[in-house]
Amino acid sequence: MIRITLACETDIKGWRDASRDLLLRAVPPEQVEWNVAGSGGGLFADEGDPLPPERRETVTIAKELLRDVQTVLLHRDPERFALAYRIVHRAQDEPKLHRNPADPDMHRLRGLAKSVRRDIHKMHAFVRFRTIGTSEDGREQFVAWFEPDHHITEAVAPFFRDRFTGMNWLIVTPEAGIAWDGEALRTGPGGRKSDVPQEDAVEAEWKSYYGAIFNPARLKTKAMMAEMPAKYWKNLPEAALIPALTRAAETRMNAMIDKNDEETPAVKDVAVPACAQDRYTALDQLYDALRGANDYPAEGFSDRLVPGAGPDNAPLMFVGEQPGDQEDQAGQPFVGPAGQLLDRAMAAASVDRQGAFITNAVKRFKFVQRGQRRIHSKPSNDDIEYYRWWLDQERRLVDPRVVVALGATAARALTGKTLTISRNRGQLMDYLGGSKLLITVHPSYLLRLPDGAGQKVEYEKFVRDLSLAREAMAG
Repeated sequence: MIRITLACETDIKGWRDASRDLLLRAVPPEQVEWNVAGSGGGLFADEGDPLPPERRETVTIAKELLRDVQTVLLHRDPERFALAYRIVHRAQDEPKLHRNPADPDMHRLRGLAKSVRRDIHKMHAFVRFRTIGTSEDGREQFVAWFEPDHHITEAVAPFFRDRFTGMNWLIVTPEAGIAWDGEALRTGPGGRKSDVPQEDAVEAEWKSYYGAIFNPARLKTKAMMAEMPAKYWKNLPEAALIPALTRAAETRMNAMIDKNDEETPAVKDVAVPACAQDRYTALDQLYDALRGANDYPAEGFSDRLVPGAGPDNAPLMFVGEQPGDQEDQAGQPFVGPAGQLLDRAMAAASVDRQGAFITNAVKRFKFVQRGQRRIHSKPSNDDIEYYRWWLDQERRLVDPRVVVALGATAARALTGKTLTISRNRGQLMDYLGGSKLLITVHPSYLLRLPDGAGQKVEYEKFVRDLSLAREAMAG
C-alpha cells in the first residue's frame, strides 16, 4: 500500500503531481491510500511501500475530464481523491471513458462536480457585503460571512476580485478567508460568524429597497425556494422580510390594483417664515434674505449658504438633498462625486446641465466632525420643513416646466409628504404652476451600491428617468 498525504483539503496541485507520478509507475488505485495532513509535509508519507519504477512514458487525460476532476477535488466527500485517481487511471486504457455517462465512476464524478458548481453559484449569488469604513487611501472597505458546503472559498476569489475591483473586501468562511485590497488577492485562515458585523448603515436601505421591489403578483414560492434555499437565509438581510411579504402578497397585490388609478398626492401647504417679509422678484434677493435670516437650524450645520445654480428661467429644475463637504467649500451645488455622476447621467440622457437649474432642498451642509473629516449627516424633518418655503420661492422664480426630485428628502421638501421612491419613481405628476414633477433616486444612492452589476442596472434606470424629464420638458 502506498500512502499519500496532501498538504490540505484544496491541495489540487499536490494531487495532480502525485497522480502523475503514480500513473507513470502504473500503480493501481487499490494500492493507493489518500490522506490530508493538517499542514505542511511532503506529498508522499514516510510510511507505506516503496514506489515501483516508471512503466509509462507519458500520461494522457482529456481536458474535459480534467476540468471535472479538478472541480470534484473541491467537494467535501473524503473519497474524492481516490475516486478521481481511479478514473484518471482507467482513462489511460479507456481514453473515451469521460464520454460514457452510464459508467458508475463517471456518474458519481459528474454528480459531485454538479454539487460543487452549484455551491459556487450560490456563493456568487448569496454573499452579502457589509461596509466597515474607508481605508487610508479612500477606498471603501467591506466584509462578508459565508458558509459554503464544499472547499470552494479560494476557487471563487477571482470572481469576486473581478466583480468588486473598486473596493477592498474580505470574505470569511469557517475554513478560509479571502481578501482583496485593490492590488492583490490574499488567503488566510477561516473564522467565525461573530467575527463579521451583522448589519451596517446600508442594510436598512437595502431592506427598504428589497421590500419596495417585491412584486406580489409575480410570487412563485416553489421557484424562489429552489433558487434561494432556506439554508442561505440566515446570512441574507432581506430574508427576514420574505415570510411577511409572502403572507401579505395577496393583500398587496389587491392594493396595487386599487392604487393603479390613484391621483397624484396633493402638495401640502407650507408656512411663510417670519423673516420673509417681501415677495421676492429675483433669486439674488431671495438668497440675500436667506443669508440674513437668524432663525435657520444652526446646530450641526455649516454657516455657509449654498444657493442654486443655473439660468433663472431654466425649463428644467433639479432638487437634491443638501450640499456636501465639497459643495460647502465651493459654494455651488453638485460639484462632488454625486455631482460628477449626475453630470455623466445628464450627458447620457442628452440633458444640458448648463441649461438646467440645480439646487438642494436644504441649503446648508449638515455634518458630524470626525477628526479632520466632516461626515454627512442626514437632515431631519424639521430641517427640511424650515427650507420648504425658500425652495418653493426658488421654484416660483425659475418657473420650470419640469421639476426633478433627486431622492426622498427632495420629494418631501417639494410635496410636504413622505413618498416612497420606488412607488412614485419615473412618473410625470401634475405639480404647481402647471409644471410636472418627476421623482427619482439621488446620485449618491448609486455611489453607495456595493454591487458593480447592480450599479450598472440602477444607473441605466436613472438615465431613463432623466430622459423622461427631458422629453417632458421638450413637450
